[in-house]
Amino acid sequence: MAIPFGNTSAMLLNDSCFSAASASASIITAVLILVSFLVGIIMNGSFLWVLGMKMKRTVNTLWFIHLILSYLLTCFLMPFFAVYIILDFHWALGEIMCKIVLSSFSVMRFTTVFLLTVISLDRYLFTCHSVWSQRFRTAALARRLITGVWLASLLLSAYSLLSLKTERVNGQMKCGYSFVFSKNTPMHLAFFLVQFLLAFLLPFIIILGCYCWISCEMKTKRLVRTGKPFRVLVAAVASFFICWLPFHLYHAALLASHIPEQITCILWDLAAAGVCFNVCGTPIIYLFVGEKFQQVFKTSMLTLLNKGFVDVPSSPGDNANTTEDGGSGKHTQLKVRQGFSK
Repeated sequence: MAIPFGNTSAMLLNDSCFSAASASASIITAVLILVSFLVGIIMNGSFLWVLGMKMKRTVNTLWFIHLILSYLLTCFLMPFFAVYIILDFHWALGEIMCKIVLSSFSVMRFTTVFLLTVISLDRYLFTCHSVWSQRFRTAALARRLITGVWLASLLLSAYSLLSLKTERVNGQMKCGYSFVFSKNTPMHLAFFLVQFLLAFLLPFIIILGCYCWISCEMKTKRLVRTGKPFRVLVAAVASFFICWLPFHLYHAALLASHIPEQITCILWDLAAAGVCFNVCGTPIIYLFVGEKFQQVFKTSMLTLLNKGFVDVPSSPGDNANTTEDGGSGKHTQLKVRQGFSK
């Protein structure tokens, strides 16, 4: 059983996986969504409050404030899909809510992957082009980039807002895109490819390239790094792509008619679990990354977040010469050696 999350209407329209599903399985799925909603609201809300109200507003914390915000806003959409399942996959909320919910889901997904890409580029520039980074890497520039990310996500999701509609299919009201209702396969394929390239493949290539260059740079120059913030970033990136890969594979399977229905249904289930974990489980990972399990419960949330998101000097003597948003050129090599601690 799976959740009708999706940036294309096929996720909502395809009932092949539902026909043989029992009522109990549907209830389990709805409960999973609602539990994920509650956990996600509590965890993301708590993390956002600590990051925004209790920690210094640096470039690093700005990135993660908006990343956590995108997770939190996604959580607010989850009850709509739970209602959809409880009503036996009938969209009873009207066309306006159809447009708002699915287009908002699209905005959050684009925002998450774009922010992860920007953060990775920031790591690359700071490590491999430290002189330039020390001159221009400021909180003001970070705010402008974040604004650009949100605007780009809204622009790319504008088509969703315009083309989403409701239509009765087999006696049930469905929320979907006009090209799926009209069975316009070429348009459906084009839409899928654009979404897959911009929201998954190209960001993955950019992020992978950044880390390859960073690794080569650090190996060549024998740079020292403190790994806590680096591991937090890797956890965020890995969880996003692992969780969202089944989502894209599912939509690819819908376009390939020769894929067995059983495989399609399995991908649907994996996509559902992935979305739930990504929005409510990923922030929990941030607490555990780099921490021994038994220490997590002995440390306050503020302390853990400071360890994960705030700069940690590579040696006690570095404190006097280290800043988040720039610094003197004579300390450039020292800052590069701190690499991923920024």
